[in-house]
Amino acid sequence: MATRDNAAGKSTAPITVRIQADDFNISHEISALTCERSDIGAVVSFTGLCRDEGGRLSALELEHYPGMAERAIRTIAEDAVQRFALTGITAIHRHGSIAPGGNIVLVVAAAPHRQAAFDGASFLMDYLKTDAPFWKKEHLKDGGAGEWVSAKDADDKAKLRWRNQ
Repeated sequence: MATRDNAAGKSTAPITVRIQADDFNISHEISALTCERSDIGAVVSFTGLCRDEGGRLSALELEHYPGMAERAIRTIAEDAVQRFALTGITAIHRHGSIAPGGNIVLVVAAAPHRQAAFDGASFLMDYLKTDAPFWKKEHLKDGGAGEWVSAKDADDKAKLRWRNQ
């Protein structure tokens, strides 16, 4: 299945966006994007995991705004496909309580060449970290009240690098 432009000039590359409580299977998601495709020369995947924050975290609770979160991620994914001539992209973000070591997010970018796949995956993650409506709350092992995790300046700086590209 080749990437084509429709009448409006938008790419018809497959874009998969899901927000789900259940874990995902990385191999399955890569296979779903690449199965029976001969137009893909590179696939880059990124998996974000829940850290234990030095042993103090028992879980990270992720909340999202249903509908809005999917639309925000899809818009970013469509931009990535156009900017980097991707032949497909998958973005899966989990919600609910996730224990340390558990999967949180998966991004898979496919392209004819490796640099486009790397850039597409990085671009999507940088924007997902700053622009997708998710909230994270820590649950501590000692039973203490966890904090809502604030956005990091480093995430905003990472996103800025794409402005002039």
